[in-house]
Amino acid sequence: MANEELETILNLSCEDRYDYFLDLVGEEREIWILINSDEHFLKLHSDEKGAPDYLPIWPTADFAAHYASADADLTPKSVALPQFLNKWLPGLDRDGIDVGVFPGADDSVWIMEAAELERDLREELSRF
Repeated sequence: MANEELETILNLSCEDRYDYFLDLVGEEREIWILINSDEHFLKLHSDEKGAPDYLPIWPTADFAAHYASADADLTPKSVALPQFLNKWLPGLDRDGIDVGVFPGADDSVWIMEAAELERDLREELSRF
């Protein structure tokens, strides 16, 4: 993806990035997370007091790599959508970890409960 296109998409509002995420993941059938050299996934802390930790996710490796560019220890890792829906989201929900969908250039991110994202992803998949 061209850097200019990547920057344009990263500068969209949280809601527009969320819609972009759903569309692209529905087509590509994978999501992207970041892992460190120990194979542990990146988990972030919300600035809101009392808010749970969240797993940031992206629709492509390019966006995940762009986010990780400041930290040489992080690399993008693909998760197949069926595995994400059937294993990751229930596990995150059980562990009380939210999902941060597609962080933007300004670090804004759409944070939601795993069950909400599962519902939206399954609805998106029903359109195909």
